[in-house]
Amino acid sequence: MTHVFNAPADFKEEFVSGLAAAYGRYVERVPGASAVMRRGGPRPGRVSLIIGGGSGHYPAFAGVVGDGLATAAVIGDIFTSPSAEQAYRTVRAVDSGAGVLFSYGNYGGDVMHFGLAELRARSEGADVRTVLVTDDIASAPPERAADRRGIAGDFLVFKAAGAAAERGDSLDEAERVAGKANDRTRTLGVAFAGCTFPGRDEPLFTVDPARMEIGLGIHGEPGVRTVDRLTASELAYALVGPLLAERPAGAGDEVALILNGLGGTKYEELFVLYADVARLLAAEGLRVRGPEVGELVTSLDMAGCSLTLGWLDEELAELWDAPADTPAFRRTAAASTVAAPPAPAPVPDGDARPGAGAAPASTRLVRDVLDRMRDRVTAGETELAGLDAVAGDGDHGAGMCRGLKAAADAAARGGEEAGPVLVAAGAAFADRAGGASGALWGVLLDRLGTALTGGTGSGAVAAGLRSGAVEMMRLGRSAPGDKTLLDALVPFLDVLEERLAAGDGLPAAWTAALPAAADGAAATAALVTRRGRAAALGERGRGTPDPGAVSLTWCLEEAADVLAETLNGGRT
Repeated sequence: MTHVFNAPADFKEEFVSGLAAAYGRYVERVPGASAVMRRGGPRPGRVSLIIGGGSGHYPAFAGVVGDGLATAAVIGDIFTSPSAEQAYRTVRAVDSGAGVLFSYGNYGGDVMHFGLAELRARSEGADVRTVLVTDDIASAPPERAADRRGIAGDFLVFKAAGAAAERGDSLDEAERVAGKANDRTRTLGVAFAGCTFPGRDEPLFTVDPARMEIGLGIHGEPGVRTVDRLTASELAYALVGPLLAERPAGAGDEVALILNGLGGTKYEELFVLYADVARLLAAEGLRVRGPEVGELVTSLDMAGCSLTLGWLDEELAELWDAPADTPAFRRTAAASTVAAPPAPAPVPDGDARPGAGAAPASTRLVRDVLDRMRDRVTAGETELAGLDAVAGDGDHGAGMCRGLKAAADAAARGGEEAGPVLVAAGAAFADRAGGASGALWGVLLDRLGTALTGGTGSGAVAAGLRSGAVEMMRLGRSAPGDKTLLDALVPFLDVLEERLAAGDGLPAAWTAALPAAADGAAATAALVTRRGRAAALGERGRGTPDPGAVSLTWCLEEAADVLAETLNGGRT
C-alpha cells in the first residue's frame, strides 16, 4: 500500500513539486499548471512533445521529460486525467512556434480533456496534433485496434516522437513516426495483486493469491481471463504467444522490447522472466534491440508486469537508439542488437549420471543420502521459512532447497569415489545456497568428504563430521547454546561417537543418536539467538526453534533411513 503521504487530496501536487525539486537539473514546473517541462523550456524552432495522464504511473509521465524524449508532461490526480485547462496552459508554455504534438493513452477522460485543450489552442492559432497510444491487445480485438487502451507501449511511441523532435523533424514528420511506432507496438500485461490509493486501507481490486489476471489494465480494469499462477517459463509463453500472433503485416525480424514492472514486482523477478522471453523470441527468429527491463509505466504498488514488442524498421531503430536524458530514463549510446542467451544445459538427475551403475556402493549411498535430504527439505520449505521469519528474513527454507539441490546435482555429476563427490557437493552447496547456511553446510560436507577420501569406514564418517563441526564453530564464531544448527549437531555427534566406541555399526549408532539431535533442536526454542542477523532482535526469537537446527535434524533422519536400508544394520 501507499505509506508516505500527507493529505491524500494533495498527493499529486506534492509529488510534482518534489519531483521538480529533486530533478531540477532535468525539469522545472510549468507556471500555473500541474505539469513539468524540460529545464530551460522548449527548444526554439523545435516541435514540442507533450505527454500526460494520471499520477500513480511514475516514471510515466513526468519521469520521461527531458532531452530526447518529452518536452513536457501534464499530470492529473491518481489514475485521473489532467484537466483541459492544465493541458492548455502547458501548450502555451512550451509552444516554440514549430507546433505541438500531444501523445497519451487512449482513455476516455484523457481523450476529452486533451482534445478540448487542442481545440482551444488551435482556435488561437497554435498547430497542435494528437497521436493516441493503443498498444494493449487485451482491451479490444484486432479489428477494433483503434479502441484499444494505451499502456506500457506508450513509452516506445514517446521515444520515437521525442527523438524525431530532438533532431529537428517537422510536426508532420513527428506525428507520422509516432503513429507508425504505435501501429507497430503491441503489449500484454498480467497482475498478481491490486494497488492501494493513498489513505485507503483496502486495495482497489484483489486477485486470489493462487491465481493471476491476464490482460488487466493499469488502473485495475478487469483482465480478459483469470488463470492459476504460472511459472516464469509458462508466463513467458502466455505473454509472447499472443503478441507474436499480432505481428504487423510486413514487419521484419527486429523488435524493441519493454518488460515493464507495475510497481510491486521486483527487478530480479523481471530478469528471471526476461531470460525465458528472450529465448522464446530467439527461437522465433527475432532479434531484440536495446531491451528495457524495469519500471516505465507503473500502477502505484500493483504486483504485475507487462511485455511490449515494437517491430522496428531502419527508421524506428534509429529513433529507438537515439540518446535521451531524463529523470527516469537515460540512453547515452546507440542500442545494440542483443541475441537471446543460450538455454542452460539440463542438469542430470536420478541415475542419469556418468558411470552411475559402476560407482562403488559408498558413492551410491552418498548420492542417495543427498537426494533424500533434498526431497525432505523441499517438502518442508514453507515450514522452515515460517520459523526463520520469526526473527530472521524468512529465507532459510529457500536457501537449504537451493543448496541441497545443487549438492545432489554435483554429486550426480561427480566422480566415482565418495570423498571427492562429497567435497564437490559441499562446494556446490556453498555456492548455490549462499548465506550462513551455505557456508556452514559447505564446510561440513567438505570436511566429511576429505575424511572419506582416506577411507570409508564408520570411524572416518565420525571423524569427518567432528572436523566439520569444529570448523563450523571457528568459521561462525559460535558454540552450542548460541541457537544455531550446532545445538543439534554436537549432541548428535557426542552420542554417535559413544555408540560407535561401544561397538555399534554406523546405521545403529546413527539411529541411536537421532533423539539427541531432535532434543537439541527442540531446546533451541528456549534460547535467544546470539549469532547472525537474528541476534539483534533479542527476545523476539524465544519460543521458536532454530530453523537451521530443525533442517539439520531432518537431514540426519533421512540419512539414517538410507543407512538402514543400504547397510542393513551392519557394522560397516
